[in-house]
Amino acid sequence: MQVASDQMAAAQQAGLSSEELSTIRVFQANTPSVVNITNVRAMQSYYTMDIEKIPAGTGSGLVWDRKGHVVTNFHVIKGASEVKVTLLDQSSYDAKVVGFDPDKDVAVLQLNMPSSKQAQLQPVTLGQSSGLQVGQRVYAIGNPFGLDHTLTQGIISGLGRELNTGLYPIKNVIQTDAAINPGNSGGVLLDSKGNLIGINTAIADPTGKGSSSGVGFAIPIDTVKGLVDQILTYGRVMRPSLGVVIAPPQALQRIGEKGVLVLDVTPGSPAARAGLRPTSRNGAGDLVLGDIIKGIDGQPVNTVKDLLQLLDSKRVGDKVVVEVARGQSRITFTMQLADRVLGSGTE
Repeated sequence: MQVASDQMAAAQQAGLSSEELSTIRVFQANTPSVVNITNVRAMQSYYTMDIEKIPAGTGSGLVWDRKGHVVTNFHVIKGASEVKVTLLDQSSYDAKVVGFDPDKDVAVLQLNMPSSKQAQLQPVTLGQSSGLQVGQRVYAIGNPFGLDHTLTQGIISGLGRELNTGLYPIKNVIQTDAAINPGNSGGVLLDSKGNLIGINTAIADPTGKGSSSGVGFAIPIDTVKGLVDQILTYGRVMRPSLGVVIAPPQALQRIGEKGVLVLDVTPGSPAARAGLRPTSRNGAGDLVLGDIIKGIDGQPVNTVKDLLQLLDSKRVGDKVVVEVARGQSRITFTMQLADRVLGSGTE
């Protein structure tokens, strides 16, 4: 870090303001923690029919620990056959995907590097996103348009935003006016002390040109930390489930009914053990509607989105009270939520 010290000494001699010196300190302290990520895809050549490896895109990431783990956005490495990570000193390493959560747009990588090199990594300093205030200063460091370790600054423009990237929305998203552009995804959003408060993930782009509009979004670090801990422990994110297959919303819309219709019940699931009834056909071949989920823990369930958001606020192993409509009756069941397997089609 001698170079950084020399640069700071030169900045002080240049008579820069205390505010400028503070910004320089934040940048110099955190650039070693920000990495460049290249998404490499295997594609068949149109002319030779050979398989070629082609860089499909670049993004940013951050050093999580000295065990070689790097955290980034899922969309940065989506579809990659290989992932390359380049550090501040321009050394490049292959990386293995440890796990990811597509709905929350978070992925964890493992660098393929000697343990002696891992020990030299500089992890980012984790902050908290729970006590943030609109108006406080923030800094973004990333690799926009391939320009490595670019610093931009701004303020927190809004809190508690909701970003939809899949079935489960990302809640409590941080909105900032710090310039975020393509290539910034997966980079750090820091507070004025240089602590990580979010991971830059998206921009509002009304023009469709992929350039900054002054409205950027970052996943809060409190959310990221919980997801990363699960991925490092289990290799994936454990999401709670009732164990039901839900019917398309049109099924209830046709009869003017609110709630979520149970199409099927997974054997051995919490719903099966509690006795929820799936949709079926009687002896005459007529359709018999299954239970209609109306609420969880006293909170109303009017749509599929309501159900998913309520489940997303719970943890595997939590006990919940589920209210259903069965014919003309209302029945409640107590269930212990199980782990939802990715791609199982159950909720």
